[in-house]
Amino acid sequence: MIRLENVSKSFGETIALKPYSLTMQEGKTTVLLGPSGCGKSTLIRIISGLVHPDSGKVYVNGTELTRTNVLELRRRMGYVIQEGGLFPHLTARQNVALLAEYLGAGKEEIATRIRHLAQLTKFPLDGLDRFPLELSGGQNQRVSLMRALMLEPGILLLDEPLGALDPLIRFRLQQDLKEIFQSLGKTVVLVTHDIGEAAYLGDWIVLMKDGSIVQQGTILDMIHRPAEPFVNQFIQAQRNPPEILHQERA
Repeated sequence: MIRLENVSKSFGETIALKPYSLTMQEGKTTVLLGPSGCGKSTLIRIISGLVHPDSGKVYVNGTELTRTNVLELRRRMGYVIQEGGLFPHLTARQNVALLAEYLGAGKEEIATRIRHLAQLTKFPLDGLDRFPLELSGGQNQRVSLMRALMLEPGILLLDEPLGALDPLIRFRLQQDLKEIFQSLGKTVVLVTHDIGEAAYLGDWIVLMKDGSIVQQGTILDMIHRPAEPFVNQFIQAQRNPPEILHQERA
Protein backbone atom coordinates (compact mmCIF):
# COMPACT_ATOMS: atom_id res chain seq x y z
CA MET A 1 0.00 0.00 0.00
CA ILE A 2 2.86 2.42 0.83
CA ARG A 3 6.35 2.18 -0.59
CA LEU A 4 9.33 4.50 -0.14
CA GLU A 5 12.37 4.29 -2.40
CA ASN A 6 15.64 5.91 -1.23
CA VAL A 7 13.78 8.72 0.53
CA SER A 8 15.83 11.36 2.37
CA LYS A 9 15.16 14.74 3.96
CA SER A 10 17.23 17.53 5.49
CA PHE A 11 16.24 20.82 7.08
CA GLY A 12 19.17 23.15 6.48
CA GLU A 13 22.23 21.38 7.85
CA THR A 14 20.12 19.01 9.96
CA ILE A 15 19.65 15.54 8.44
CA ALA A 16 16.17 14.35 9.40
CA LEU A 17 16.13 11.21 7.25
CA LYS A 18 19.02 9.40 5.64
CA PRO A 19 18.28 7.64 2.32
CA TYR A 20 16.44 4.38 2.76
CA SER A 21 13.59 2.31 1.35
CA LEU A 22 10.60 0.91 3.20
CA THR A 23 7.40 -0.96 2.37
CA MET A 24 4.23 -0.90 4.48
CA GLN A 25 1.80 -3.76 3.96
CA GLU A 26 -1.83 -3.28 3.05
CA GLY A 27 -4.26 -3.90 5.88
CA LYS A 28 -1.52 -3.99 8.54
CA THR A 29 -0.43 -1.57 11.25
CA THR A 30 3.15 -0.37 10.84
CA VAL A 31 4.61 1.47 13.83
CA LEU A 32 7.40 4.03 13.44
CA LEU A 33 9.16 3.82 16.79
CA GLY A 34 12.08 5.69 18.28
CA PRO A 35 13.27 8.52 20.52
CA SER A 36 12.53 12.18 19.88
CA GLY A 37 14.36 13.56 16.86
CA CYS A 38 14.88 10.20 15.16
CA GLY A 39 12.90 11.21 12.04
CA LYS A 40 9.67 9.27 12.54
CA SER A 41 7.35 12.30 12.40
CA THR A 42 9.19 13.64 9.34
CA LEU A 43 8.65 10.28 7.67
CA ILE A 44 4.90 10.21 8.28
CA ARG A 45 4.62 13.79 7.00
CA ILE A 46 6.42 12.75 3.83
CA ILE A 47 3.95 9.89 3.38
CA SER A 48 1.04 12.32 3.82
CA GLY A 49 2.53 14.77 1.31
CA LEU A 50 2.87 17.55 3.88
CA VAL A 51 6.66 17.44 3.48
CA HIS A 52 8.45 16.75 0.19
CA PRO A 53 11.58 14.56 0.30
CA ASP A 54 14.88 15.89 -0.98
CA SER A 55 15.44 12.66 -2.86
CA GLY A 56 13.65 9.40 -3.56
CA LYS A 57 10.04 8.53 -4.34
CA VAL A 58 6.89 7.71 -2.38
CA TYR A 59 4.23 5.40 -3.83
CA VAL A 60 0.68 5.12 -2.49
CA ASN A 61 -1.20 2.08 -3.77
CA GLY A 62 1.13 1.97 -6.77
CA THR A 63 0.84 5.69 -7.65
CA GLU A 64 3.83 7.97 -7.18
CA LEU A 65 3.10 10.85 -4.83
CA THR A 66 3.95 14.13 -6.61
CA ARG A 67 3.28 17.83 -6.16
CA THR A 68 0.56 17.65 -8.81
CA ASN A 69 -1.46 14.75 -7.35
CA VAL A 70 -0.75 15.26 -3.64
CA LEU A 71 -4.19 16.71 -2.84
CA GLU A 72 -5.99 13.89 -4.63
CA LEU A 73 -3.94 11.18 -2.89
CA ARG A 74 -4.18 12.90 0.48
CA ARG A 75 -7.97 12.51 0.38
CA ARG A 76 -7.38 8.76 0.45
CA MET A 77 -5.55 9.15 3.77
CA GLY A 78 -6.85 9.98 7.23
CA TYR A 79 -4.41 11.92 9.41
CA VAL A 80 -4.44 12.37 13.21
CA ILE A 81 -1.84 14.47 15.02
CA GLN A 82 -0.84 14.55 18.68
CA GLU A 83 -2.93 17.50 19.81
CA GLY A 84 -5.85 16.58 17.56
CA GLY A 85 -5.67 19.65 15.35
CA LEU A 86 -9.36 20.49 15.77
CA PHE A 87 -10.64 23.94 14.86
CA PRO A 88 -11.62 25.52 18.22
CA HIS A 89 -14.40 27.68 16.73
CA LEU A 90 -16.19 24.64 15.26
CA THR A 91 -18.20 22.04 17.16
CA ALA A 92 -17.15 18.38 17.12
CA ARG A 93 -19.80 17.70 14.48
CA GLN A 94 -18.62 20.60 12.31
CA ASN A 95 -14.98 19.51 12.60
CA VAL A 96 -15.83 15.99 11.45
CA ALA A 97 -18.08 17.15 8.60
CA LEU A 98 -15.87 19.94 7.28
CA LEU A 99 -14.11 18.22 4.37
CA ALA A 100 -17.14 16.17 3.37
CA GLU A 101 -19.18 19.37 3.12
CA TYR A 102 -16.44 21.03 1.11
CA LEU A 103 -16.51 18.11 -1.35
CA GLY A 104 -20.27 18.40 -1.74
CA ALA A 105 -21.61 15.45 0.25
CA GLY A 106 -25.31 15.61 1.16
CA LYS A 107 -26.51 16.55 4.65
CA GLU A 108 -28.21 13.22 5.33
CA GLU A 109 -25.19 11.27 4.07
CA ILE A 110 -22.93 13.28 6.38
CA ALA A 111 -25.27 12.88 9.35
CA THR A 112 -25.48 9.11 8.86
CA ARG A 113 -21.72 8.81 8.53
CA ILE A 114 -21.12 10.86 11.69
CA ARG A 115 -23.52 8.70 13.70
CA HIS A 116 -21.71 5.59 12.49
CA LEU A 117 -18.29 7.04 13.36
CA ALA A 118 -19.46 8.15 16.80
CA GLN A 119 -20.55 4.59 17.50
CA LEU A 120 -17.30 3.19 16.12
CA THR A 121 -15.11 5.49 18.22
CA LYS A 122 -17.38 5.33 21.30
CA PHE A 123 -17.94 9.07 21.23
CA PRO A 124 -21.16 10.26 22.96
CA LEU A 125 -23.76 11.63 20.56
CA ASP A 126 -24.61 14.45 22.96
CA GLY A 127 -21.01 15.67 22.66
CA LEU A 128 -21.17 16.29 18.92
CA ASP A 129 -22.46 19.83 19.35
CA ARG A 130 -19.84 20.83 21.90
CA PHE A 131 -16.70 22.77 21.08
CA PRO A 132 -13.22 21.24 21.55
CA LEU A 133 -12.59 23.26 24.72
CA GLU A 134 -15.74 21.69 26.21
CA LEU A 135 -14.43 18.16 25.61
CA SER A 136 -11.79 16.10 27.40
CA GLY A 137 -8.44 15.33 25.79
CA GLY A 138 -9.54 11.78 25.05
CA GLN A 139 -12.81 12.97 23.50
CA ASN A 140 -10.94 15.43 21.30
CA GLN A 141 -8.77 12.62 19.98
CA ARG A 142 -11.87 10.55 19.24
CA VAL A 143 -13.25 13.50 17.26
CA SER A 144 -9.93 13.76 15.40
CA LEU A 145 -10.13 10.06 14.57
CA MET A 146 -13.72 10.49 13.34
CA ARG A 147 -12.61 13.35 11.11
CA ALA A 148 -9.74 11.25 9.73
CA LEU A 149 -12.15 8.40 8.91
CA MET A 150 -14.95 10.58 7.51
CA LEU A 151 -14.08 10.06 3.84
CA GLU A 152 -13.46 6.32 4.35
CA PRO A 153 -9.73 6.47 3.51
CA GLY A 154 -7.74 3.35 2.75
CA ILE A 155 -4.81 4.62 4.81
CA LEU A 156 -4.82 5.99 8.35
CA LEU A 157 -1.82 8.00 9.59
CA LEU A 158 -1.43 8.74 13.30
CA ASP A 159 1.40 10.92 14.59
CA GLU A 160 1.69 10.24 18.34
CA PRO A 161 -2.08 10.60 18.77
CA LEU A 162 -2.04 9.54 22.42
CA GLY A 163 1.16 11.21 23.59
CA ALA A 164 -0.51 14.10 25.45
CA LEU A 165 -3.06 12.00 27.35
CA ASP A 166 -2.91 10.77 30.92
CA PRO A 167 -2.13 7.05 31.39
CA LEU A 168 -5.69 5.81 32.09
CA ILE A 169 -7.27 7.62 29.13
CA ARG A 170 -4.36 6.53 26.96
CA PHE A 171 -4.86 2.91 28.00
CA ARG A 172 -8.56 3.01 27.11
CA LEU A 173 -7.90 4.66 23.76
CA GLN A 174 -5.24 2.07 22.93
CA GLN A 175 -7.81 -0.66 23.49
CA ASP A 176 -10.36 1.13 21.33
CA LEU A 177 -7.84 1.82 18.57
CA LYS A 178 -6.87 -1.84 18.42
CA GLU A 179 -10.52 -2.82 18.01
CA ILE A 180 -11.01 -0.17 15.31
CA PHE A 181 -7.89 -1.24 13.39
CA GLN A 182 -9.00 -4.87 13.47
CA SER A 183 -12.61 -4.15 12.47
CA LEU A 184 -11.78 -1.77 9.59
CA GLY A 185 -8.76 -3.61 8.20
CA LYS A 186 -7.15 -0.39 6.99
CA THR A 187 -3.46 0.23 6.34
CA VAL A 188 -2.28 2.10 9.43
CA VAL A 189 0.97 3.97 10.08
CA LEU A 190 1.42 4.95 13.73
CA VAL A 191 4.21 7.10 15.20
CA THR A 192 5.12 6.60 18.85
CA HIS A 193 8.09 6.63 21.22
CA ASP A 194 6.36 4.14 23.55
CA ILE A 195 7.47 0.58 22.90
CA GLY A 196 4.57 -0.85 24.91
CA GLU A 197 2.13 0.97 22.62
CA ALA A 198 4.06 -0.23 19.59
CA ALA A 199 3.94 -3.83 20.80
CA TYR A 200 0.22 -3.66 21.56
CA LEU A 201 -0.94 -2.00 18.33
CA GLY A 202 1.67 -2.86 15.72
CA ASP A 203 1.87 -5.77 13.30
CA TRP A 204 5.27 -4.53 12.11
CA ILE A 205 7.63 -2.22 13.99
CA VAL A 206 10.25 0.04 12.43
CA LEU A 207 12.76 1.23 15.03
CA MET A 208 14.56 4.45 14.10
CA LYS A 209 17.57 6.34 15.40
CA ASP A 210 19.22 9.53 14.07
CA GLY A 211 17.29 9.47 10.80
CA SER A 212 17.99 5.80 10.01
CA ILE A 213 16.19 2.49 10.42
CA VAL A 214 17.99 0.42 13.04
CA GLN A 215 15.76 -2.65 12.86
CA GLN A 216 12.33 -3.65 11.59
CA GLY A 217 10.21 -6.69 12.41
CA THR A 218 7.97 -7.88 15.23
CA ILE A 219 8.46 -6.93 18.85
CA LEU A 220 9.70 -10.45 19.56
CA ASP A 221 12.37 -10.05 16.87
CA MET A 222 13.65 -7.00 18.70
CA ILE A 223 13.54 -8.64 22.11
CA HIS A 224 15.22 -11.92 21.12
CA ARG A 225 17.27 -10.88 18.08
CA PRO A 226 18.33 -7.23 18.49
CA ALA A 227 20.24 -5.96 15.45
CA GLU A 228 22.55 -3.79 17.56
CA PRO A 229 23.00 -2.73 21.22
CA PHE A 230 20.76 0.33 20.78
CA VAL A 231 17.73 -1.94 20.26
CA ASN A 232 18.20 -3.63 23.61
CA GLN A 233 18.97 -0.31 25.29
CA PHE A 234 15.79 1.26 23.94
CA ILE A 235 13.69 -1.65 25.19
CA GLN A 236 15.32 -1.77 28.62
CA ALA A 237 15.02 2.01 29.06
CA GLN A 238 11.24 1.64 29.11
CA ARG A 239 11.34 -0.93 31.91
CA ASN A 240 9.81 -3.85 30.02
CA PRO A 241 6.15 -2.77 29.70
CA PRO A 242 3.64 -5.55 30.58
CA GLU A 243 2.53 -5.89 26.96
CA ILE A 244 6.05 -6.87 25.93
CA LEU A 245 6.56 -9.29 28.81
CA HIS A 246 3.24 -10.96 27.98
CA GLN A 247 4.26 -11.50 24.37
CA GLU A 248 7.73 -12.65 25.41
CA ARG A 249 6.26 -15.38 27.66
CA ALA A 250 3.88 -16.38 24.87
